[in-house]
Amino acid sequence: MTTINSLSAANAYRNQLKMMQGVQDTPDNSQQAAQSAFSQLVENAAKQASNTQYQSEALQLESLTGKVELSNLVTAVANAELSLQTVVAVRDRVINAYQDIIKMVI
Repeated sequence: MTTINSLSAANAYRNQLKMMQGVQDTPDNSQQAAQSAFSQLVENAAKQASNTQYQSEALQLESLTGKVELSNLVTAVANAELSLQTVVAVRDRVINAYQDIIKMVI
């Protein structure tokens, strides 16, 4: 089973689009910088989502001792849930885009 990440899906889409337009793929500094910026953006978003989950879990553990107010706990859990839903939605979109690219006739 192949693992699909968002950067490889975006690159596959870009390459397919250029092939359809008849443009030769020659990487230049601006293209490499854009790829690096995009991968950095995805990495930062993943780290932020992970941190949100960890903070929620930490507050849940602290709530067992009674050190955390209920409103703070509910807010942290809601943020973690929203973060997870966002990650799942982005993942689903990337997979759908990759599958659409694979179905294209060359």
